Amino acid sequence: MARLVGINHIAVEVRDVNEAIAFFEQIFDAVTLRGRAGRMAFVDMGDQFVALESVGRDPVSAGHFGLVVDDASSTLERARGAGARMVGRNDFLDPSGNRWQVVDYRDIQFTKTPRVLEGMGLAGLEKSERALEELRAANLAD
Repeated sequence: MARLVGINHIAVEVRDVNEAIAFFEQIFDAVTLRGRAGRMAFVDMGDQFVALESVGRDPVSAGHFGLVVDDASSTLERARGAGARMVGRNDFLDPSGNRWQVVDYRDIQFTKTPRVLEGMGLAGLEKSERALEELRAANLAD
């Protein structure tokens, strides 16, 4: 059997990895790196990570990436404050032109285990009733 289970990480090309990290630090609290290797830095997200790869120029094709956050409105407010160009209701561009879309954990099917949430300092972060209904309809929740 071969089935998709989830995402371990995404790799994002950026002009300069230090610039990208500084941008993230203006938007998100407690940006933690798992490490660095060569032209890459790995931004920790509990049981997942974002790999930022410095390509020394604007990416040939900047990507579109969805991030799950604990507070979408606060994240978007901080992105505006960091000077991000807003390109949609929940989307902004980073300095390399990558489009980041933020969605609130409470409102989507994506789920972390209670232990992972606790380890991330997010114990008690719960799903909205709408998200729970979607999970139940997909036979993924009681």
